[in-house]
Amino acid sequence: MLPAVARLARLVPPPPPPRPNDWPAVQARLGTELPADYRQLVDLYGGGFFEFPDESGDQAIRFLAPGQEKSYNDLEAQFPERAEIHAELWALGEPRPAELRAAGTAVLPFAYVEGDGHFLYWLARPGAAPADWTVILNEGRGPEWEHYGVRAVDFLLGVLTGTVESFYFDPPARAPRFLPDGAPD
Repeated sequence: MLPAVARLARLVPPPPPPRPNDWPAVQARLGTELPADYRQLVDLYGGGFFEFPDESGDQAIRFLAPGQEKSYNDLEAQFPERAEIHAELWALGEPRPAELRAAGTAVLPFAYVEGDGHFLYWLARPGAAPADWTVILNEGRGPEWEHYGVRAVDFLLGVLTGTVESFYFDPPARAPRFLPDGAPD
């Protein structure tokens, strides 16, 4: 287990193991390799979300996972949907963030903030291995972007421990928890 995933498991104990994913098949359908920390996170926790109460209420980050019943939670459904949405917005003149102006750079969705609609993406730069993809957030109801120079699980750990610097996340007021899909609140 990668160190960041092990730290996350100590901070937020995972539920009983979900069904395993066929990552080679998922990656073949997506046309790209996925970062190992993300694959380990999904294999450990399955579908669901990390909830972290802050001063203004509950916030929750849902990691997209393959094979989810609802398309808005499914990694494979969101890859083309988010790409189409961005293509339309940019064609209408919404400015691209500076991080996306280099040819061949892409954003690939892996999570969203429930309620706020902020999407979290991997920033996939040409020639960069998936292990080197960092996180970039697109606000849910506007054109603003915020880039974090860390990988997905390191970002999640930073949000859950209050160590990430972000306009969009306040430090948690209580211990975070993971709620698997189908579990009672």
